[in-house]
Amino acid sequence: MAESSEALKAEIRELTARVEEHGYRYHVLDAPTVTDSEYDEMFRRLSRLEQEHPELALPNSPTAKVGGPPVERFATVRHTLPMLSLDNVTNPDELADFEQRVQRFLKSTDPLEYVVEPKIDGVGVELVYEDGVLTVGSTRGDGTDGEDITQNVRTIRSVALALRRDGAPVPRLLAVRGEVFYPTEGFRRLNRQREEAGEYVFANPRNAAAGALKQLDSKITASRPLDLFCHGMGAVEPASFASQSDFHARLRDWGLKPVPLTRVCRGVDEIVAYQEEMEGRRDGLPYEIDGVVVKVNSLELQRRLGQIARSPRWAMAYKFKPRQSTTRILDIQTQVGRTGTLTPVAHLEPVQLAGVTVRNASLHNMDEIERKDIRVGDTIVLERAGDVIPYVVRVVEEERDGSERAFAMPVLCPMCGSQVYREEGEAAYRCVGLSCPAKLKESLKFFGSRNALDIEGLGEKLIEQLVEKELVADSADLYSLGEETLASLERMGVKSAQNLIRELGRSKDTSLARFVTALGIRHVGEATAKVLAEHFGSLDGIMGAEEEALTEVRDVGPEVAKSIAGFFAEPGNRRVIDKLLAAGFRLKAEAPAEGALTGLSFVLTGSLATMSRSEAQKSIVALGGRVSGSVSGKTDYVVVGVDPGSKAAKAEELGVRVLDEDGLRALLEGGG
Repeated sequence: MAESSEALKAEIRELTARVEEHGYRYHVLDAPTVTDSEYDEMFRRLSRLEQEHPELALPNSPTAKVGGPPVERFATVRHTLPMLSLDNVTNPDELADFEQRVQRFLKSTDPLEYVVEPKIDGVGVELVYEDGVLTVGSTRGDGTDGEDITQNVRTIRSVALALRRDGAPVPRLLAVRGEVFYPTEGFRRLNRQREEAGEYVFANPRNAAAGALKQLDSKITASRPLDLFCHGMGAVEPASFASQSDFHARLRDWGLKPVPLTRVCRGVDEIVAYQEEMEGRRDGLPYEIDGVVVKVNSLELQRRLGQIARSPRWAMAYKFKPRQSTTRILDIQTQVGRTGTLTPVAHLEPVQLAGVTVRNASLHNMDEIERKDIRVGDTIVLERAGDVIPYVVRVVEEERDGSERAFAMPVLCPMCGSQVYREEGEAAYRCVGLSCPAKLKESLKFFGSRNALDIEGLGEKLIEQLVEKELVADSADLYSLGEETLASLERMGVKSAQNLIRELGRSKDTSLARFVTALGIRHVGEATAKVLAEHFGSLDGIMGAEEEALTEVRDVGPEVAKSIAGFFAEPGNRRVIDKLLAAGFRLKAEAPAEGALTGLSFVLTGSLATMSRSEAQKSIVALGGRVSGSVSGKTDYVVVGVDPGSKAAKAEELGVRVLDEDGLRALLEGGG
């Protein structure tokens, strides 16, 4: 047993060291030596061993970056030294004035040496390391006191939980200043997801980063792709470097990530050339910058120069030209996204913005239009921040002449003519059409997915070909595809075509619940489809049910009932269902399972670490439990994972018992 324990200790130590080393090479050096899958496998193995043997986990293990339990509020923490703000200059003349002021104060006319770096448009933080271990992470706050966000900072992959000791000596106390930022690609993805979900979108990456850092639940922060660049220092004891550039080099030795593209410049001309170079490169960088920061390189000169009010004399921000323009809205039209969400888009008088001619700008949703009071004919201010397509900052109301007109969302989908609906409390308007061309690819993917009809061979690439070649207009058309047609498609061939036709034939013998799931009705997943099948017993019964009758089904609330009734009331959806039945579908109802969880209702929210939501749902249903999509007074348990959203709050409000993943496992294993 002792040997086994020692062997486990040794493996955990080795895995911890390897994960830390490869994380450093990936996140700090940007020079990985293993593939992502190899790194993920090491991380999973370490995480599994630590869960099975928590007493052997090492302090500051890299697995701590998944987040900890929520806090009620952020405590206040005093910075080691004040975090000062920077004054700005916007042209070479103002920069020359800055240098002359510095020279006058130092009583010298000699050209000065500066460290110049991109000004990251992020959220300022301070990280405090004591004896090489991260002890405090805080926001800038008022410059003297900030909020203690240590738990959230620890989840950022590029933040060292313990400093490396194989390079420069590690100070007893090291306070590092930096900028937490949201990478632009992650920001675009976040806003696309929020727009499709009908949620408000972030104006820029900085706002998104600030929102992620201010989460009381650090697991939510851990789910965001935040990054951090370090650029300055607070208290350092003992300090063994003489210049800003020397400190910058030490950061990488300690396992921290310095601001990239930093350069040492002498005099105003070199700084201006650097600033112009960075302005030309800014659109190609994977993070937002809004200027460059100029710092006197010598730490001794920085000390002599000191500060004025709340700004240092030895540093200045040299800002880029504003990326804003004004133009006029010619029209507002709606685009239908891949999930059926309608997005209003402003068609503009063409305008140059940051070197690009802009003709369109997304208005995101109706709430955004109403909040900013945007009308057709308005003169508006556009800004480009963190995305290729600009957004409307505000309306120039003083330019209105009375000819402007308000915009209203259409009641019928502009792509297919189906009904458009908006749920109470949501910003998004959605098309209910099952065969809407705009969302056909997503509908077909879901129709054949594992949780729906599980049609093997109906992959994304094939679906793209079927839709683009106009071989299918709805899911029912899949069943009229011939072997010759399929075999002629790219990467198919006769054998693959035969296999797919066989799979399509097999899928016709399915349960009523799976068939209803495959239709892709909003709010109707596997669990709700199963409950509907059990309650009504037939497809005709479900299709004919009115909203009032649907709300009598357990776990079906008013919103879900409205969605179901609206879906089946759409004539186009009825036609597709008739075509599917005519293709030979044979639907069978299933008796509800009986087990230890019979009669209990569950709601799953957030991502689970050791099992998928689908696996958890199947395990609950197999023991007789029910899984619902919404929390009500009839819910017995809400299972909370990472990024749980509003359902956890609703459970607390209604007094519903909340379980974490371990609690769910205990119930499934009969221990709860």
